[in-house]
Amino acid sequence: MPRIQNLIHIFISAYLATCAYSQLLPNTAPDKSESGQTGTNKCGTQSSQTSMCQNAFLNAVDDFCLYAPPNPGPDSVIGNTEREEVSWCIKNGTGTRLIPDGAITGVHFVQTPDFVQVTGIGDLTLLNVPKGDAGGELDPHGADGNGNPIGGLVFSSAFGQLEQIQEWTNFMSDTEFCFRACKPGPMAATWCQHIYDVMGCAWNMPGNYDTGFDSCAADSGEPMGVYGGSTFFQGQPATPPAHPIPASSSCTTTSTIGNGLVLVTSTGASSGAAATPTGATQTGAQSQVLMKS
Repeated sequence: MPRIQNLIHIFISAYLATCAYSQLLPNTAPDKSESGQTGTNKCGTQSSQTSMCQNAFLNAVDDFCLYAPPNPGPDSVIGNTEREEVSWCIKNGTGTRLIPDGAITGVHFVQTPDFVQVTGIGDLTLLNVPKGDAGGELDPHGADGNGNPIGGLVFSSAFGQLEQIQEWTNFMSDTEFCFRACKPGPMAATWCQHIYDVMGCAWNMPGNYDTGFDSCAADSGEPMGVYGGSTFFQGQPATPPAHPIPASSSCTTTSTIGNGLVLVTSTGASSGAAATPTGATQTGAQSQVLMKS
């Protein structure tokens, strides 16, 4: 029965991906796009570390977002907060929270014929993911079709003009992340499958998870879970290995990424120019103040 339900879910997702839908853009999105949404899609352009914006962007190695908890604390594991995650972005100007400089130590952007993807590592406790959290998966569907997070919208200009991406998937832990946005079309749901939520980044999105920053063109490889003429379903007795990392080319490296937002703790000062506080979080007994250089 679970296998039949999974097959039905795949067929429905593929069908919906081919149907006409009303495209939303950041400047036309309503305050809330789904019932039960805790954040907003009407985000403006002023970034803030208390923003409840749930719009994410996936455009380039230095222009991407991740979904992470709105509040710190040991109970903010992804499994508990998946319905209310907010957007944390590298680039300023979209009304989201900003990923502090230095939080990301490696990110690798690939553009394929079927999707764009970032894979990487960092200290994601700075994005309110509790230390030790093995993480979980975010996607536009969720158990009720409203998405995890509810009302999360993803946009990209990777396939031409800026557009809403209907099929996407984002895995987060305290040290690792991956985010894929699939090109709109009949195969989008297949390339951004979301039924393998316990399999993690490396299995769902084979790629580079080392330190450093680069962008590459790449082959699409094979969709997650598809092995030739057969499809694996999560929970089956034998789990197949992850697909090989698809071939890539035309790679360019970037020395660093950031937005000027640095972290200063109560026990020491960060290097850099004079700054103005833009927000604060509390981690354990140590206060963390985010400052804009």
